[in-house]
Amino acid sequence: MNKKNKKILYFECFSGISGDMTVASLLDLGADEGKLRGALDSLGMEDEFDIRIGRTKKCGIDACTFDVMLKEQQDDGHVHNEDIPHHSHAQNEDGLHHGYVHSGDVAHHSHAYSEDGAYHGHVHNEDGPHHSHAHNEDGLHHGHAHHGRNIQDVYEIIDRLEGQENVKERARSMFRVVAEAESRAHGIPVEEVHFHEVGAVDSIVDIISTAVCLEDIGADEIVFSELYEGSGHVKCRHGVLPVPVPAVLNIVQEHKLLLHRLDVQGEMVTPTGAAIAAASATSQKLPGNCRILRTGTGAGKKDFDHANILRTMLMEAEAEEPGGTLVVLEANMDDCTGEALGYTMEQLLGAGARDVWYVPAYMKKNRPAYILNVLTEEGKREEMESLIFKHTTTIGIRRHEVLRTAMQRRYGKVETRFGEAEVKACMFGGRTEYYPEYESIRKLCEASGAGFQEVFSETVKAAEAASGGTESGEKDIEWMERMGQ
Repeated sequence: MNKKNKKILYFECFSGISGDMTVASLLDLGADEGKLRGALDSLGMEDEFDIRIGRTKKCGIDACTFDVMLKEQQDDGHVHNEDIPHHSHAQNEDGLHHGYVHSGDVAHHSHAYSEDGAYHGHVHNEDGPHHSHAHNEDGLHHGHAHHGRNIQDVYEIIDRLEGQENVKERARSMFRVVAEAESRAHGIPVEEVHFHEVGAVDSIVDIISTAVCLEDIGADEIVFSELYEGSGHVKCRHGVLPVPVPAVLNIVQEHKLLLHRLDVQGEMVTPTGAAIAAASATSQKLPGNCRILRTGTGAGKKDFDHANILRTMLMEAEAEEPGGTLVVLEANMDDCTGEALGYTMEQLLGAGARDVWYVPAYMKKNRPAYILNVLTEEGKREEMESLIFKHTTTIGIRRHEVLRTAMQRRYGKVETRFGEAEVKACMFGGRTEYYPEYESIRKLCEASGAGFQEVFSETVKAAEAASGGTESGEKDIEWMERMGQ
């Protein structure tokens, strides 16, 4: 049976991650720019933004750029430098991270908080001020007033998107992660979190663009490296915040993302970037061996001593043989009842463990004991460990990787004179062996009154006859693979 090689999309976040870096990197990787522009056009927001896609160099490395240019800022009478992208991650020469680019001395940070804790730039409580542009020292708002968009308003924009439903759902999931993080940061319900009308446009475009590009790349698995984050503080309109900012911390904590701190002054992971990683990752680990098919490089707006880029790699991993690499969990128990051990085995198998078994042992003071063994995938390890701690008396679990050679397996049904029986075909080295499923044989025995061995052997013969013998296993049975064996 031929196995399909798996395409894996890997995000190398050694300089953090933001929405614009993600889109730029995916475009450079090969995502269709025409499809992206068509999808954004379908949102009906042409009066609010344009996008600009270009090239730049970071520490001599060529990289793609993706900028959201807010039309209101271009038309509102403010002075802009044409060489500076009008984007939520733009900076001025002093290195501060500003929400919008303006002339003057007032720095408006995209994650700015006032002294009373109100969030200025993206998120507002309904009772809070809605700031779209810079304020002077008297606190007056200079520019146009706007209402805020809550999460439902954002969902309605996403629903306008022309395309597959899974693209919309991916975008909703990313925005939901951001909204939940802001809700927790400000101590208000998710429904009351308001994204400022101008500030939210950047995030909406970045997130929808990411969803469209991910769909176009079409990877089977998506893996993110640890998120490299800077240190120090970010200067805001009314004060100073530590890096990572609260929303990023909430996302990292809630979704168990790996964070790697660097001795680099400044913010490298934005809430949008963290949300993309939290909502998109399908695995935490790359296969041991894979081929790199294509690479993409997206540039960030800041300049550091290192190249401020997000690199993506489209990889191909050869389909694993049925055995592959698995994890064995072990726990010694000399004070756990037989009932608890039996129940634990049922729970582990029900949760998808490949196998569970007990080995008798003697522990300290010659106490009779059992060693619990669980065979599982690395991706299910934490769930299995949680079940073991929950249902047994152990206080520690050992683990190690094992390599397993296993026969390929297919499952089907055959007709016997006792009735329909389920059977498993196991193939290796050009030979096929047939093993009837126990529960199926048991039911036929109870219904017919026949002996177990009689029904079992009859089922094997029926499977061999229907399949044309033991060499092919292909003829008349409609076989199917069953994952997780």
